[in-house]
Amino acid sequence: MKTVKTMLLAVALGLSLAGVQAGEWGNWRGPNHNGSTEEKDLPAKFSKTQGVIWSAPMPGPSAATPIVFGDHVFVSSSNPEEQQLMASSHDRKTGALRWKHVVAHGHNKDNRSNYAAPSPVTDGQIVSFFYGNGALATYTLDGEKLWSKNIEKEHGQFAYQWTPSSSPLLHDGTLYMQVLQRNTKVRGRGRDNGQSYILGFDPKTGEQLWKVYRSAKAKAESLEAYSTPVPFTHGGREEILISGGDCMTGHDPKTGRELWRWGTWNPTRIGHWRLVPSPVAGGGVVLACAPKRAPVYALKAGAEGDVSSRGMLWHSEGSRDGVSSDVCTPLFYQGSFFVLYGEGRDKMLSCVEPKTGKIKWASDLESRPLFRGSPTGADGKIYVQNHAGTVHVIDAKSGRVLHRAAMGEAGDDQTRASIAVAHGRL
Repeated sequence: MKTVKTMLLAVALGLSLAGVQAGEWGNWRGPNHNGSTEEKDLPAKFSKTQGVIWSAPMPGPSAATPIVFGDHVFVSSSNPEEQQLMASSHDRKTGALRWKHVVAHGHNKDNRSNYAAPSPVTDGQIVSFFYGNGALATYTLDGEKLWSKNIEKEHGQFAYQWTPSSSPLLHDGTLYMQVLQRNTKVRGRGRDNGQSYILGFDPKTGEQLWKVYRSAKAKAESLEAYSTPVPFTHGGREEILISGGDCMTGHDPKTGRELWRWGTWNPTRIGHWRLVPSPVAGGGVVLACAPKRAPVYALKAGAEGDVSSRGMLWHSEGSRDGVSSDVCTPLFYQGSFFVLYGEGRDKMLSCVEPKTGKIKWASDLESRPLFRGSPTGADGKIYVQNHAGTVHVIDAKSGRVLHRAAMGEAGDDQTRASIAVAHGRL
């Protein structure tokens, strides 16, 4: 397997600024926490020589998505030569480096990713960076360090087959972290009788507000999740959605207390079904993606207690109808779910009706490289890039591929970041 090049580009693309609507992209899945934004006047066609407003060199590879707020673009990255994990801020208008910090040391534990995979998060007052070796640090927008800690050192070694990559969630005055891991050692790391848990922190001080253990009936690697917590409001009730360990749960944002649970997509308890896609919600439906070409499951929002026997509205047929996702988190946009299966030979993007699961259209993206980034919806278009860094622009109504832009460098084959949209630019 080829390694990721140690020089990446952060690229801003746009048209003229006339008519541009300002907006922020403060977390991995954007302002609505579902991959969508109301931004308009975005380009359908571009290339490395057309429409590029600025580019900036990165010190090394990362799977993190850029985070945009105000005049800042926040980026997590790594420097493999110096074994450094970096946090930086760039000027949104010019790409100029505003500040950078070495948050921790190290680079990777396997050849499929590195510690800089999680995306940063901001609420416009502070910005937090998390890394797969447990390092967590928070700064002011101007780069002043507020606090830092290491989750592994405080709560025990992580027990994952691969590199932990859940992004932090900053919502309504609380910083959330999830650690959904094995209950036994793996590759010499972790501990026997270990537990999965969710943490809530004061984002300004780093004080731990609460810790909630999250049980699951999954076995071995199926206990592991690389998903990210997602906030969701339905019927006036706020909750935090957590997916992994063969089940979906909703939690009280103030205390972490479990409100409801549904599961499972893995009734035979297959032991290697680690989970990567995060939850996504819309149209009164919460969507859970089972791995390995298994179905996606639509759950009725507003559940209470254990709804395993009654909470499901529908499920897809997985490999039989192509509506499945092993890695990519689905998009909810313009009243539909968009589910991307980026593995294997046929990379299928499906537009699905939330209430019934009816497939409105399905499009083969005709890409040999895999897709591991998640789709972004804006201005009637869907943007997603494959492992080679080729951005696909798809019409959201028809599924027609409007454009393919080769934004990667020669030899790139591990590009995993999703595309952020803010202030009229990609």
